Amino acid sequence: MRKCEVAIIGLGLMGSSALHALVRRGIDVLGFDPLVVGEARGSSHGSCRIYRRFNFENDAYTDLSDMAFAGWRALESASGKTILKPSRVLEAGPPGSKMVADSRASAARRGTVSGPSNGTEANAAFPAFNLPDDWDVVVQESGGILMAETAMLAFREGAEDRIVRAKAQMQRTRDGIRITTSSEQVMAEKVIVAAGPWIAPLIPGLEWHLKVTRQVVGWFTPAKAETVRYGEFPIFLVEGRRGMVYGFPDFEGRGVKAARHDHGPVAGADEWHPPATDRELEPVGATLTEFVPGAAGAIADRDVCLYTNTLKADVRTDNGNEFIIDRLPEDPRIIVASPCSGHGAKFASAIGSMLADLALDATVQPLPAFRLNRFSRFAQP
Repeated sequence: MRKCEVAIIGLGLMGSSALHALVRRGIDVLGFDPLVVGEARGSSHGSCRIYRRFNFENDAYTDLSDMAFAGWRALESASGKTILKPSRVLEAGPPGSKMVADSRASAARRGTVSGPSNGTEANAAFPAFNLPDDWDVVVQESGGILMAETAMLAFREGAEDRIVRAKAQMQRTRDGIRITTSSEQVMAEKVIVAAGPWIAPLIPGLEWHLKVTRQVVGWFTPAKAETVRYGEFPIFLVEGRRGMVYGFPDFEGRGVKAARHDHGPVAGADEWHPPATDRELEPVGATLTEFVPGAAGAIADRDVCLYTNTLKADVRTDNGNEFIIDRLPEDPRIIVASPCSGHGAKFASAIGSMLADLALDATVQPLPAFRLNRFSRFAQP
């Protein structure tokens, strides 16, 4: 039976980043994933994700954002590829918007806040918008477009011989963690489980604290292409009457990529079909028409993504949608990485290093906000 020091189950952005970190440290590591980069499944597929330095979800993420920024720049230097394309990030909502207030407060704690602060100023600065004059606005100058697919390829560069393209199961034994595929068995000393929407069957009990949702994405042909060009038009998050909608400038020539960040209907890990429908994308198109008319237009392309979300914790109360990055309390040889609740991609370069630390150094402790023991099923008596 083949052996390794660390096995990784799931090689999306989180798993691939951990693979990269462990290879660079000279560790005997194997990664298992049946999917190839570019395949339209899994939480990390698709070309891009948003990088926000300041996070309305929780100010604790800002330190992680800064670690990740350094990691993305290091990956660019090592690979010679563009991983993070600089872009401003505009967040907007009705007067009193908690999202805007929390982002503004997070930014203010790290320095000054400049740029448009209301709808009138935002519309003047970025003609694609038609926000109500009294809306609250905050603009981050230090955001970016994370080239997700490019990042995964860069993480895997030089580690191709350590990737097993197969679905894997695991079994705890006294001598290690047995990893089983359809063609072989491997005995690992430690295992990192980063399986995205497929994680629950691998970690018994976790399914009670997760919800997988179907998220539809569209690319919209802009009504005024000159107003949504990359470098002039920002990434945006808008809290409209049809939910929170995010979008990108037209940096690929495909149109404006936009979607709702609010949770969609519950879905299974393999429920990627049918393709996104016009009806599902109608709230996104309506929000663009109302608030970002320069980006509004016919749907040019569409996709489906899955969010794997944590529910509210029942021991140490949180609001849900927080990460899980921790050793399994009942067996610390297993490190659980994910779910990241639809906002984790931007942190992957930092999280990969954290996972490597947890696997290699028993004295390293996970961040308190990401601990499994906030859930009763994993709390130690």
